[in-house]
Amino acid sequence: MEHSGKVWLVGAGPGDPELLTVRAHKLLQLADVVLHDALVSPEILALLPLGAERIAVGKRIGDGKDQTARQQEINDLLARYASEGKCVVRLKAGDPFMFGRGIEEVRALAAAGAPCEVLPGITAGIAAAELCRIPLTERYRNTSALFCTGQTADYSLEHFAAVIELMKAGMPLVMYMGFEHLDRIVGRFIESGLPPELPACAVSRVSRSDQALVAATLGTIVERLRERELPLPVVFIIGEHAVPEGGGEQDQTDREKSPGREITMNSHE
Repeated sequence: MEHSGKVWLVGAGPGDPELLTVRAHKLLQLADVVLHDALVSPEILALLPLGAERIAVGKRIGDGKDQTARQQEINDLLARYASEGKCVVRLKAGDPFMFGRGIEEVRALAAAGAPCEVLPGITAGIAAAELCRIPLTERYRNTSALFCTGQTADYSLEHFAAVIELMKAGMPLVMYMGFEHLDRIVGRFIESGLPPELPACAVSRVSRSDQALVAATLGTIVERLRERELPLPVVFIIGEHAVPEGGGEQDQTDREKSPGREITMNSHE
């Protein structure tokens, strides 16, 4: 079989199995071994054949495990199973190369001489914006969008400053992994000159049956999320046009009168 002795890095998308690509679904049916992230939904894992070996290799916040050692173990497992002639699927939440270690795994497999192919998936930031009808780009309004991780605030202050300057120029921000330090991130945004009334949305468990949206402003989003606990993972969308289009013009007017309102939006509505 052409899939034997090969590793496939497959994007599982944001969670809803109907958002898998057709090719991803086919590969899951052929898999002998699947190494999956913690955020891959149970509904997607249920698509695996009964005989496939499943190995959970995802990390969780505060699990205390050394991430370098964990990644090395994943790399070794992928190469070993491929050398045994198996069809190996490395199932990664969202897209394999969007704020993950997909490229590290590709390089490790290349060094080990193991064949590897990458299959894109829908990243949570794109899915969140579109399911909640938030335009990241729009003709005559904004022609680019910025993606970053909230961890940027910790490991690269210079890069985070560049993010702020781009936002000042009108570029909308899609931020992953920013929930834990949101108050500090928002504080820095405002201290650096971004207006507190700038629209800000938090989308929880994108595309799943319990997806929820809190639509607020930069100045109120932290307080709104304290009032209402959202389950992780959460994606943030911040920018002038980060306004859900569910209510048309009236929706925009209501926001201006009372910024910080909350909306619950089921992904199937």
